[in-house]
Amino acid sequence: MASLVGLIGFPLGHTISPAFQQAAFDYYSLPVEYHAWPTHPDLLEAKVGSLRDPGSLGANVTVPHKERVAGMVDRLDASAQAIGAVNTIVRENDGLTGCNTDAYGFITSLRVTGGFEPRGKRVVLLGAGGAARAAAFALAEEGAASLVIANRTLRRASSLADDVRDVLRDIASISLDGPDIEGAVRKADLIVNSTSVGMEGGGAGSASPLPPGIIPSSALVYDMVYNPTETPLLRQAAQAGAACLGGLPMLVYQGAGAFELWTGREAPTEVMFEAAKKALERMAQPRAHS
Repeated sequence: MASLVGLIGFPLGHTISPAFQQAAFDYYSLPVEYHAWPTHPDLLEAKVGSLRDPGSLGANVTVPHKERVAGMVDRLDASAQAIGAVNTIVRENDGLTGCNTDAYGFITSLRVTGGFEPRGKRVVLLGAGGAARAAAFALAEEGAASLVIANRTLRRASSLADDVRDVLRDIASISLDGPDIEGAVRKADLIVNSTSVGMEGGGAGSASPLPPGIIPSSALVYDMVYNPTETPLLRQAAQAGAACLGGLPMLVYQGAGAFELWTGREAPTEVMFEAAKKALERMAQPRAHS
């Protein structure tokens, strides 16, 4: 009988994780099935509890559950404990371990795909959820010079800034819709979008989190949204002459980290990238002919 693992989030209409994770299991001929598990917040605790079944390897966790899940597992690894968010659950004989591979995926994609070294750089981070927490701690630990966290709910941005301040002293929180966003963005070396604005099926697919005309040509704009591959924010960045990085590399690298936690095997990242790109192409085809 095949072991089960999957993605817990809500909604999940945009996900391609089953495609590239299944490709990784199939590469090693492992008897594992990876599923999408759309899970309403009211059903989250029961879903996490089901991962204790001996036939389960665990799960990936995505929006909006990454922070709540941290309180539903038996223990947290060092990364998840520091970040306060879980994106991977591993079932072990003595219970569930909450892990975070988002920080690894973020920094790896930033360096390997984006060719960007964060040390000494000024960063603006849009959003304050689970993915933002991973990015903020990773940037602080990698020696970013300064970090401005911009979120529509200022209280959440301020709370995240307070949590990171022990690692990075030059950190500030502002409203994403307020008057300070333009000045912060214009001075940034790196602009990171961790919100779902611009995501296909996310309710704001045609929108950008930033007003037009404020992105500097010298910046790298990193949009964690991977579907569509060219988001409204990345179109803005390209028009400004800025460098662009989409969310697919982070998605695959964080997934590779999770695969290694579940299996103890080296993730076949090239296979995973190929499957992820094909899945995105398949998702785009109906729109192209509609």
